[in-house]
Amino acid sequence: MSETASIQDYVGRMRKEEDEVTLGAVRRMAATLDQDPDAYRRGSDMPESWYVLLFGPTALERTLARDGHVTTGDFLPPLHNRRRMFGGRRVRFHQPLRVGDRVERVSKLTRAEEKKGRSGPFTLVTLVHELNTGNGLAVTEEQDVVYRVPHANGSSPAAGTPPPQATLHPAKPEWSHTIAPDPVLLFRYSALTFNSHRIHYDLPYTRDIEGYPALVMNGGLTALLLVETARQHLPGRIAGYQARAIHPLFVGQSMAFNGRMVADGAELWACGPLGTLAYQVNVSLGHHP
Repeated sequence: MSETASIQDYVGRMRKEEDEVTLGAVRRMAATLDQDPDAYRRGSDMPESWYVLLFGPTALERTLARDGHVTTGDFLPPLHNRRRMFGGRRVRFHQPLRVGDRVERVSKLTRAEEKKGRSGPFTLVTLVHELNTGNGLAVTEEQDVVYRVPHANGSSPAAGTPPPQATLHPAKPEWSHTIAPDPVLLFRYSALTFNSHRIHYDLPYTRDIEGYPALVMNGGLTALLLVETARQHLPGRIAGYQARAIHPLFVGQSMAFNGRMVADGAELWACGPLGTLAYQVNVSLGHHP
């Protein structure tokens, strides 16, 4: 059977998992974001975007691939020796998750497509996650993951690839916060989400194997910081958001986290040190039922 055929065979697969919103994890997330950990007690609402604390991978150490990710071929299609990258996500918040909630996640693989981009061929995988508590559906997330094919000589597509053409956001921000994330922030976020991808903490691997100039900013952390820096400017509770990664940001760089209000919510974007557009988040506002 060809790899393409076997990849398609995985579409429609489902998986169920259980987790819990623990007080310790929520307080550690607050501390990581320089917020008061003691503001949270059992039964407190957890900020919407903090749902990423849940369902960190629990794969056995011996099953991890060289890059630190879970080896594919079980729930996900067999995409061995590929470079995994965050592509984007679309999230809806139906009701709050609270500290102490037991949560069930039902995941379905809805797409696995071979594509070709500027830096070569890749496979786009889309997963839909539904997070449920005893009170019903709380979060729906549709997540895109990109698996890039190595070059024929085994080197990373990042090595020797010209940097993306600079793109500036056309709008003027209503607020802007400058942050220079350091390895400590990235480590704490990776620990909270149990993310063992080596490009976020192993500089020799990141530089020599994957071809990046520095530790790579976690896309989920970029989205989280965009939402958190915007929260004080938003007039209502977040009902959902769409996030899209455009090109990598690197630890140690000065990054601008920008935003402005639009008719149906807020438009947020992160830029690198030269003002290059790197990440976009569109937030919708509303009230939970």
